[in-house]
Amino acid sequence: MSGEYPLERIRNIGFIAHIDAGKTTTTERILFYTGRTHRMGEVDEGTAVTDWMPQEKERGISITAAAVTCYWRNHQINIVDTPGHIDFTAEVQRSLRILDGGVVIFDAVNGVEPQSETVWRQADLYKVPRICFVNKMDRVGANFWRVIEMIKERLKANPVAVQMPLGAEDTFTGVIDLVEPRAIIYKDELGTSPEIAPIPESLAEEAMLHRDKLLEKIAETDDELMVKYLEGEEITPEELKKALRKAVISGKLVPVLCGAALRNKGIQPLLDAIVDYLPSPLDLPPIRGVNPETGAEEKRYPKLDEPLTALVFKVHSDPYVGRLVYLRVYSGVLRSNRRVLNATRARKERVDRLLRMHANKREEITELRAGDIGAALGLKQTFTGETICSEESPIVLEPISFPEPVVSVAIEPKTQADQERMAEALQRLAEEDPTFRVKVDEQTGQTIISGMGELHLEILVDRLSREFKVQANVGKPQVAYKETITKPVRVEGLYVRQIGARNHYGHVWLEIEPLPRGQGNKFESKVGEDKIPAHFIPAIEEAVREALEVGILAGYPIIDVKVSLVDGSFHPEDSSEMAFKVATSMAMEKGLRQAEPVLMEPYMKLEVVVPEEFIGDVLGDLASRRADIQGMELRPGGVQAVRAMVPLSEMFGYATDLRSMTQGRGTFTMEFDHYEVIPGEIMEKILYR
Repeated sequence: MSGEYPLERIRNIGFIAHIDAGKTTTTERILFYTGRTHRMGEVDEGTAVTDWMPQEKERGISITAAAVTCYWRNHQINIVDTPGHIDFTAEVQRSLRILDGGVVIFDAVNGVEPQSETVWRQADLYKVPRICFVNKMDRVGANFWRVIEMIKERLKANPVAVQMPLGAEDTFTGVIDLVEPRAIIYKDELGTSPEIAPIPESLAEEAMLHRDKLLEKIAETDDELMVKYLEGEEITPEELKKALRKAVISGKLVPVLCGAALRNKGIQPLLDAIVDYLPSPLDLPPIRGVNPETGAEEKRYPKLDEPLTALVFKVHSDPYVGRLVYLRVYSGVLRSNRRVLNATRARKERVDRLLRMHANKREEITELRAGDIGAALGLKQTFTGETICSEESPIVLEPISFPEPVVSVAIEPKTQADQERMAEALQRLAEEDPTFRVKVDEQTGQTIISGMGELHLEILVDRLSREFKVQANVGKPQVAYKETITKPVRVEGLYVRQIGARNHYGHVWLEIEPLPRGQGNKFESKVGEDKIPAHFIPAIEEAVREALEVGILAGYPIIDVKVSLVDGSFHPEDSSEMAFKVATSMAMEKGLRQAEPVLMEPYMKLEVVVPEEFIGDVLGDLASRRADIQGMELRPGGVQAVRAMVPLSEMFGYATDLRSMTQGRGTFTMEFDHYEVIPGEIMEKILYR
């Protein structure tokens, strides 16, 4: 299929949303209506095409981002269905980085939920144009206009309704199109042949009111339309669509549609909106990168005659074909059986075969062109976030950044045979998932695995036994604490020693100071060549970074610290890299102790949704967990949503406690927000337990 469609008729889009908003169900309907599948898969029955992993089928949730390709109105649509659960946020982040447009799905009852806010912020970060789909309009308490207000207030966006619902809850029968004023009514179960009819008289006045608002909002973004609108001239649906498309691509407006994916209503108009309003690769600015040889910034345009540039956004171990490297081609053509350059690692690799993915099914192709998303076999030393390009025109694109893991568990193999397989299996899982870390504790010799949450680690351990046949015992979840310092210090490190016949000399003065939260660690050299020659600086920086990896209080990594090399001296014959490293290590240990180190813990953003009669018990329980209540909101159906900040260490086993407090009717979502200093008495308990 590659190459059949010109670039202006390609859409690379992703479905992003809070858990349970209906992304996978919507994807299944799209695959059915575009003719890719002949039977609709259901998440609850474990038959969804994009939820193909055994763990996804059992839990009814998406864990990995699945790529599928379909065709509508003579356009090729490459879709990435992303997970909604915060533990798998890496899948959303890496998908947004390579997509041209997004469809954000909201639950018509719950509206903007915590994970919706997170994915919206991530989409803002990558400047992804998007449209919104308010799903589940058939549910009791569904309110289309309330969701639009929430998008305005909570997401600080500029939503505009391009449809309005025809009925609501159990009377929801279709949508009213405000761009081409008409009603789209779904009468059959499968929704394959909706009836196009005039707008019902009872809704005509309301529809015209909303259409006027739509016209006004679009006209504000387009000078020509504004003149027509002010002079009362007729504006055609084609003119409206063209202007709205420009406004969406520039990020000025976000069109909002509605439907009920599970009841097969509103999906074809959503497909039309994807084609009409979301950008093709040609509509977006060229991708920028850095030439690794000259350090100069370069651009690559989405053209076939440009040099090859592609970004790897995912690595997956497939039991049948081996190591699959998913990539997005930004310019040029990637062909099978060709050598390419991994510019990030300055290493040449060979692409053996190319595949177009349809979830876990594969279609072999000979080339991937600019604008295409596909997978390559044969790239053995290429990892997530790295750039593949032609050998003649090297370029490195900005890599994908991922959050740090916050939960750790100790894991040990049950038998000697498992021991050998476990190390390899963990390495392969870490290659696939950038938020999963593996390390060996030097003091205890235990293997520690870290991830984004309890569910994340549970799924990975499950994959160990199913895919890699490794049986392991897993310890209790532990919080990934961090350390930092609270006051600036200036320290000296001097290393003078004779070992054998050789003298060693290294001398440094360091200034160590705390940085604001979330700044990370920084190193700066302020000395001239007369004090310390430049070729010793990398060894000093390496020693600084190594010292910050193991904290003073309890061995946790130290964060948000700036270290400046401000003075020192060298000996022309006796100084060496090793001597400067030792001198720096000595200075760091002394300085970090003097800088009044403190322990920090991860705080989670929590939302608990419970029936009103249980709210007192839930609030009391949260208070006992050191939670800071940020706000409460009454939702349709007599339920309260409580938003709070809470230390992760207090939240292990919360799912069970919440179920017993609310007779199984309470739900919660939680995501990492920031690190905060632990109060003194609690820090004592952690350090001396």
